[in-house]
Amino acid sequence: MIPRHQHQSELGKLLKSYPIVGVLGPRQIGKTTLAKQVAEQRKGPTTHFDLEDTRDLARLSDPALTLEPLQGLVVLDEIQRRPELFPFLRVLADRRPIRARFLVLGSASPEMLKQSSESLAGRISYYELPGLSLPEVKIKNQSKLWLRGGFPASYTASTNSISDLWRRDFIKAFLERDLPQLGIRTPSAVLSRFWSMLAHYHGQIWNASEFSRSFGVTNKTVNHYLDVLTSAFVISPLQPWHENLKKRQVKAPKIYFSDTGLLHSLLRLTTLADLNSHPKIGASWEGFVIQQIIQHLGVAANEHFFWATHGGAELDLLVVRGRKRWGFEVKRTSSPSITPSMRTAMADLKLQRLFVVHAGNHSFDMTKKIRAIALSELLDELKPW
Repeated sequence: MIPRHQHQSELGKLLKSYPIVGVLGPRQIGKTTLAKQVAEQRKGPTTHFDLEDTRDLARLSDPALTLEPLQGLVVLDEIQRRPELFPFLRVLADRRPIRARFLVLGSASPEMLKQSSESLAGRISYYELPGLSLPEVKIKNQSKLWLRGGFPASYTASTNSISDLWRRDFIKAFLERDLPQLGIRTPSAVLSRFWSMLAHYHGQIWNASEFSRSFGVTNKTVNHYLDVLTSAFVISPLQPWHENLKKRQVKAPKIYFSDTGLLHSLLRLTTLADLNSHPKIGASWEGFVIQQIIQHLGVAANEHFFWATHGGAELDLLVVRGRKRWGFEVKRTSSPSITPSMRTAMADLKLQRLFVVHAGNHSFDMTKKIRAIALSELLDELKPW
């Protein structure tokens, strides 16, 4: 079991401030394990309900009788299976003094989020759990994490082949079982084809018209398909940044897989040798590095973007918090150089710093405000905000 101390700490803080904390993420990302780790750190009793267990479902047939007497921490795992519990949780959360705090674990769906937001407004804080990151697996294992992705079972598999088999089984179960349980009615075969097609567009700007022509449906329909996979945490679109400039700027998001392991399985890439010879290697590495930067800095969804103009200037990642603006370029090379696009981004976006994350072994200053950072030194070079 790989300790996830940072996430434990964040959940501990949230549980002190909110009576209910929702941990969201795809199945098998480690929500249950993290909940157990959080429970071990807390004083007092913990009661755990697995809503995929028929015995626990039976215990909750009368939620008032079962939940009202409980004290300490109450964990409700796979909460999306019983969204009707949310109104009752509101009643328990409003008791004074607070007798119990609730940690609800689940895979998000539009309907579940809608119901919980309406029922628990002001009483719940959501925490999205990502896959394993470089600080958790150690920087020396960066290639393994990149190839296999951050699902714990995939990362810790004994061989690359077993890891890939696990991911293929996950993809099949996700499409055929998980999405229907989340209330998604789109046929699994359609979403499978769409998801596979997205793998070839990883790292590219979203073009709904191109996808709609391929599928013979409307732009609205393919945008719905994208929303489905985004709400299930397997796709992470990177939103565009708009500046008040006399330049035409890109307004569509960039499409990235949330987990490079899933991307590689859909592209039929099992080993690093397969990956190194594939035309999507650059895009895959770019998405992996961007994800690691976002997680390491601890920036929120409304604090990171990409930026591009129709004239060709582009910035892979823009991190904005208050008046602080940092830019990041990702280059799979050992000898990065300053490009005209970087100079344009520095000037137009008024960046305080620009970092070029590369695949070499050493970090060095390129100018006063531009620094090249080797991925192997990322954790030392960048400190969480």
